[in-house]
Amino acid sequence: MNFTGKTALVTGAAVGIGRAVALKLAQEGANLVLVDVNTEKLSKLKAELKTYSDHVMICECDVTDENTVYEIIAKAEKVFGKIDILVNNAALWRCWAPFIDTPTDEWKKFIDVNIMGVVYFTKVVLPKMIENGYGRIINVSSVAGVYGNANMVHYSTTKGALIAMTKALAKEVADKGILVNCVSPGSVSPSDNHDMNYFEKSELSFMGRTGTDMENANLICFLASDEASYISGQNIQIDGCRKKL
Repeated sequence: MNFTGKTALVTGAAVGIGRAVALKLAQEGANLVLVDVNTEKLSKLKAELKTYSDHVMICECDVTDENTVYEIIAKAEKVFGKIDILVNNAALWRCWAPFIDTPTDEWKKFIDVNIMGVVYFTKVVLPKMIENGYGRIINVSSVAGVYGNANMVHYSTTKGALIAMTKALAKEVADKGILVNCVSPGSVSPSDNHDMNYFEKSELSFMGRTGTDMENANLICFLASDEASYISGQNIQIDGCRKKL
């Protein structure tokens, strides 16, 4: 894969899958706009990426702040000219609670981050992508959005909505040179996913292990590349042949 001359915006870039995506894209020559609420970790990542690229912009942003989203993308377009690739990775996920014990405010919080954050970034970058006749949008969902997880109803709901959004939007822009796809990771390690205490993560897949951040990043970067030029409207599960729970 070669991303020389391409600009990629990655949300939730400071840790986990987002960080791995940033590393992979930098290694392949992309200009990067990295977005996260954690400025300290973003700064450390930028320093690490200097090995591969000097074309890295970091932006502190709460993805639910629509005005800040506009400002970030305007700044990125001023510096790099355009955004070719959008990876909507930022999300909330720690949410172990039965449906009846989940406060309404918690539902709103998950909807704001996991759905509306994706909507805001996508709506702002899409017009220029249409104008340029080129774009790659990759949304990061979850197998919870495919199967639904007990005690994670609000999380599962938002991730399922993201899959539906991907499929619908892909149809709208398929004739405009824009590909929209979704990836749905299973359990991932190493990452922050350490509180899955009601089952062993390795028991979730027939492969007998969890995935890694970089394995997920490899798939995301493939979908962002020109090698995936005939793939759109898909939700690809990356879950080690998951056992349905």
